[in-house]
Amino acid sequence: MKKFGLIGYPLGHSFSKNFFNEKFQSENIDAEYVNFEIPTIEDFPQIIASNPNLEGLNVTIPYKEKVIPYLNEVAPDAAAIGAVNVIKFERNKGKLKLIGHNSDVIGFTRSIESLLESYHTKALILGTGGASKAVNYGLKKLGLETLFVSRTSHNEHTITYGDLTPALMDEYKVIVNCTPVGMYPQADKCPDIPYECLTPRHLLYDLLYNPNTTLFMRKGSEHGAVVKNGLEMLLLQAFGAWDIWNQ
Repeated sequence: MKKFGLIGYPLGHSFSKNFFNEKFQSENIDAEYVNFEIPTIEDFPQIIASNPNLEGLNVTIPYKEKVIPYLNEVAPDAAAIGAVNVIKFERNKGKLKLIGHNSDVIGFTRSIESLLESYHTKALILGTGGASKAVNYGLKKLGLETLFVSRTSHNEHTITYGDLTPALMDEYKVIVNCTPVGMYPQADKCPDIPYECLTPRHLLYDLLYNPNTTLFMRKGSEHGAVVKNGLEMLLLQAFGAWDIWNQ
């Protein structure tokens, strides 16, 4: 039986295990998908060594960047992004080769593309973690200018929440939340942006999908903004991972 899995910590909220095991069952695929909850990335080689029938892995928080040094090769998109969420296992004459890919960018660009209008030329990306790197890469591929927003400013590409003036909010009409702020069980929280500056021309995209409508989205809707959660992105990146493992 083939084995696939997910590495991350913690994994209580994982969608992938249910998604893939249901897929294997409904399509009569002789495979299983398991969670590898590892408290440190140093445990990664042990997972590989003790699971010789592994065919592929997904990678989630906090290892999308930390796993890269353990790989033999990184696909161009994933290298440009600087984060990996899919690992393909290639075996040749008994030698194992681990190749890092990024299907987050596939899922994100495909799920936001149809919502973009001609006036959506600039985007604010809330957060600076591994997911935000894929979002930044995807938005640039779609032709948008981007600016990161962080609690502490890092460089010329990153501002703080206190820098979000009405003029800036008017200029940047796409806002993508890549932070965990507002995720269940803390659904009463939202990123600290000036929601009163939002208009029906704004697009608010939340990578979160639990709850289905986050406070960030709800506040956007109250000002007429178009809103979307991250569920479709999640599904599309899972399909993307399956394609990568089988190509």
